[in-house]
Parts: sequence; C-alpha cells; structure tokens
Amino acid sequence: MSTALHQQSDSVKPAVDKNGFKYRFIRDFRLNKYIYLMLLPVVIYYVVFYYVPMYGLQIAFKDYSPGAGFLHSDWVGLKHFRDFFGSHFFIRILRNTLLISLYELLFTFPASIVLALLLNELRSAVLKRTVQTITYMPHFISIVVISGMLIDFLARDGLINNLLSSWFGLEPIAFLQESSWFRSVYISSNIWQNIGWGSIIYLSAMSGIDPSLYEASRVDGANRWRQTLHITLPGIMPTVVILLILQIGHFMSIGADKILLLYNPTTYETADVIGTFVYRKGILESNFSYSAAVGLFNSLINFTLLVTANALSRRTSDNKLW
Repeated sequence: MSTALHQQSDSVKPAVDKNGFKYRFIRDFRLNKYIYLMLLPVVIYYVVFYYVPMYGLQIAFKDYSPGAGFLHSDWVGLKHFRDFFGSHFFIRILRNTLLISLYELLFTFPASIVLALLLNELRSAVLKRTVQTITYMPHFISIVVISGMLIDFLARDGLINNLLSSWFGLEPIAFLQESSWFRSVYISSNIWQNIGWGSIIYLSAMSGIDPSLYEASRVDGANRWRQTLHITLPGIMPTVVILLILQIGHFMSIGADKILLLYNPTTYETADVIGTFVYRKGILESNFSYSAAVGLFNSLINFTLLVTANALSRRTSDNKLW
C-alpha cells in the first residue's frame, strides 16, 4: 500500500510543480507587469527579425524562384550543399574565415581585457577618463567611415606610406592591394575600433571586486602585479568566460560588412570569407538558394561551437550561459 501511495505521489508531483510554476509566473506578472511591458518590444523585434525569417530557410533545399515562391519552387534536397562543398572556393573561404576568426579571438578579444587592467591601475582620474574617451571614440564611427579612412591612410600616397617613407626611407606599400597584408590590416583596425568599447564591461566587473581583498593583499606584501594576478583576474574571470563563449558562438560570423568595403579581387585569396561569398552569390548573382545553403551551413557551425563551448565551460567551471 505504501508503494502505491508513493507511486501516486510521484505521478501527482509534476502537476503540482507545473501549477506552482504557473501560479508564481502569474503572481510575478501582476507585480511586475510594467517591466514585462518594457520587454515586449525586444521580444517582438527578435520574433520578427530572427524567428520569422527562419521560414525562408527552406529555399536552401529548393531551386528557389521568386515567381514560384517558397512553396512551389522545385525541391532539390542537398544539391546546393554538395555544390558548395565540391566548389574550388570552399577551401579558400573556409580557411580565410577560420584564420581571421582565430586572429580575432587571439588578439582582439584579449586586447580589451588588457586595456581594462591598465585603466584599473591608473590612479589619476583625469588621465583615466581621458584615455577612456579616446579609446571609446572609434566605436561610434560608422563602418563606412572607418573603411574610407583606412583606404585613404593606407593608399600608396596616403598618410602611413608618407610616414614610412619620410621616417624610415621605405618604399610605398600597397596595403589593400596585396593579399598578404589584408588580415593584418583588418585585425589591427578592429583592435583600434573596439578595444575601448570592449573594456567597459571588464571595468564594470572590476568595480564589483571587494576592496578588502586588495587591502589584505597589501598587508601580506603583495605588489600591484600580484594583486592583478591573484585578485583582479579571478574576479573578472566569470565575465571573461561568458563573453568568450559568446565570441565562440559568432566564430564563423566575422564582420563581412567591413571586409566588403575593404577587399577587392586582388585580395580575395586572403580576404574572401563566408559572409562575403554569400553576399556575392545571393545579392550580386541572385543565386538565393545557393547562398541560403551556405548561410545555413555557417549558422550550424556557429550553433555547434556555442553549445560545445558552453558544455565545456559548464564541466570545468560554474560559468555557463545555460
């Protein structure tokens, strides 16, 4: 009889828990209805611009024709994926995407952390605000303007070549016409553009570290380097891990808009990535199904990397997205 009662209680428990969650949600909604109302535009934005367009992913498996529409276009299955994997462009754009994304992860991502650590050590408030303002400014400049500045500065008769010629006696270098220079130009300009803005969240995390930890370390004789190594870095590590997971989730989706503005056929060998390839195939050549297949392949890799990075972080530490 006790076994039967135990089984009956187990069968009733999920329903109770479900009703309890429903009750808690209704109560919380009544108490915070205005906050939920503020959240509504964000939810609508993501539904309209991120979830509804998923309906169009079916064209990756069809020979899409605007006249026939989504439903009546001919079904071709995995044909576009096979064409992409068998294309002589596949290895090139995959290599370029992986390399540029890896350089972003190795150089651009840590740059903001280093700047935040340096700013945290400044004792002059005026100097700190000045450096912050200067490093934040490039983030607010349009990508089009940034690209135009780079094209002008890196031209054969531009500012950079004039300085190299007058100071070091070097011959002019066609930075944006030589494929060997493109990745260096792209990564260095990204660091300059995003280092200040990326440091904000790390400075915010540092402000939450208990000051008594620094006082205790100074009593124990720890210098500034030891304090940074054993207090500051562990204190911001949860933030670093979460942002690293998010960065890995966008590993294959590098800034194609900036590359489109900077590259040209002479630099395709090192500059052409999946995003630019999709633009040329989908927009310029109107090959919508093929470009949708390539884009879907890219998104699946990003999703796999995000889930894997989150799982590894969850197993090795308490820091995770879900």
